[in-house]
Amino acid sequence: MEQDIGKILISERRLQHRIRELGAEISRDYAGKEPLFVGILKGCFVFMGDLMRHVSGYCAVDFMAVSSYGNRSITTGAVKINKDLSEDIENRHVIIVEDILDSGVTLNYLMQYLQVRRPASMEIVTLLDKPSRRQKPVQAKYVGFEVPDKFVVGYGLDYAERYRNLPYIGVLKPEIYENENG
Repeated sequence: MEQDIGKILISERRLQHRIRELGAEISRDYAGKEPLFVGILKGCFVFMGDLMRHVSGYCAVDFMAVSSYGNRSITTGAVKINKDLSEDIENRHVIIVEDILDSGVTLNYLMQYLQVRRPASMEIVTLLDKPSRRQKPVQAKYVGFEVPDKFVVGYGLDYAERYRNLPYIGVLKPEIYENENG
């Protein structure tokens, strides 16, 4: 698995340091409120677990499973909700937790989809932001790291369900995914 990584982009140490900072920012901004963290599966699970341990105060958790990539390295453009929320979000402070904000297609769709449920507020926290790939006007309030236009994996991010268990963010070697269309 490690041989498929071209280079380590963000070390485990840097990840943990920045996640502590994000937790402190969210704690400060939501002091006296009880935000609902909505994790977008599957990629968010490692980041969300670590982030929540650094948020002080009461909070709740829910998950959605949304896809627009499948086993591909680029978005198909079609968003599919595989698992919807279990919690009612009306008048709740919702924080969407995402592993990477890339094209913005999925999050743009998701924000519109959830807005009709009338949350009190809705913000995005993303571990990684790749603005060079943005197709939709989506901005995260809380960003861990801005990354270049490279295919990144690890720390929950995958390619074809692999590499999620790496403790760092690495750049996947192009030969691993370049022949995906046959």
